[in-house]
Amino acid sequence: MKMRHIWGIPMLLAAAFLVSCGPSGQSVQSGGVTLTIMGKKSDLEKSYMTSAFERYEKATGNHLDIVAYEDAEFETSAADKFAAGEAPDIFLHFHNADLHRFDIDGNFYDLNEESWVEDLTDGARAYCQDSEGRLLGLPFWENSVSGCYYNKTLLDSLGLKAATTQAEFDVLCQVLADIGYTPICWPADGCSWMVQFGLDPIFADDQELLRKLNSGEIGYSDIPQVSDMVQWLDSAAGSGWFGEDYLSTGWSDISPALGSGEAVMTFIWDTWFYTDFEEGNTYSVDDFALMPVFMNTADEGTYEGGNLNMMMVNKNSGHLEEALGFLSFCADAENYNAAFEGISTVNCFKGQNTNIQSRMVTEAAASVAEKERASTAASKILGYSADDMVAALNDMFRKKTDVAGCVRKMDEFRREELQKQGDKASQ
Repeated sequence: MKMRHIWGIPMLLAAAFLVSCGPSGQSVQSGGVTLTIMGKKSDLEKSYMTSAFERYEKATGNHLDIVAYEDAEFETSAADKFAAGEAPDIFLHFHNADLHRFDIDGNFYDLNEESWVEDLTDGARAYCQDSEGRLLGLPFWENSVSGCYYNKTLLDSLGLKAATTQAEFDVLCQVLADIGYTPICWPADGCSWMVQFGLDPIFADDQELLRKLNSGEIGYSDIPQVSDMVQWLDSAAGSGWFGEDYLSTGWSDISPALGSGEAVMTFIWDTWFYTDFEEGNTYSVDDFALMPVFMNTADEGTYEGGNLNMMMVNKNSGHLEEALGFLSFCADAENYNAAFEGISTVNCFKGQNTNIQSRMVTEAAASVAEKERASTAASKILGYSADDMVAALNDMFRKKTDVAGCVRKMDEFRREELQKQGDKASQ
């Protein structure tokens, strides 16, 4: 496995896959097909990635030429390669707005007919599909479930229960606020992911609405459900459901607020509790449980599946059959279970059994299976920017505009983002 553009790779790994170079600087391989895989350096260095790469080379005799870019230069450098006709055989990318820089129609193979597709969980498969139903990639990544994580121990002590509908959730928030708790930890300076949780049901449940938005036929201002969400957020803030200091708090304040019991709930993903939640406070991860997010766009609430890195196949590859074979290898149960052994992740594959799943998601499995949606806002709305959405909301929270003005600002920001993306594409 030859790695290019990567610095700081452990010497043992480098030594294991030395290749010689000819006069032109191209690698000289003895036997087998060489497949080029392009992605971010930090993504390609994940332990489950390197495990899959090594197993593939050993099992097939083929070679992998890993083209890895530093995160800050990835989007631009990779787009330049595609524009120059030097696209890789396999491309790693998240299903987000930046993916549209790479000419999805012209470059990527629709994987819907591959034999491994039925082994994908519904949430993982939905994330990798575009608005036309094409399966763009294999989700070979750490997965998670986003929802409303709440202090079950505290609610039990107060004689309160988790909500199952929007009306129940609103009552729960008001009761908690009335007795002195912050119902929802919503840090205005660090909540960029939260907004999409409310938007997802609007567009996941209405693909025609998504098409009209992306085609420019309508804007957010023409969609009543978007105004419903913004109105709810305005009312929640005004009712004290986010606490008194939410406008001056950020990402780092979530853990202390939840750990001390000052805040009871937050909208976040399960793996956060194992990567960022600080133990040693009054409450630990064992005190928390999961219910749906309620933001006035789905009465029964919603969960969001993880943002997944996809292995995508260049349909113009000179080694198309082998590239598809590489994905099939990674999607084989024996191979993905070997790669993800001991990794904290929600299943992307139905046959996953060596990974570690959080107790919270396991306990809520039936509810998640019923209400989980893909990250529709972040991945499928052209011109979507979480930071822009938050900027518009914060203007409203600071009384610089009203609900209608906030939604208009979201439309303005989105038009500007689309213009910027168009300018990048034309360069």
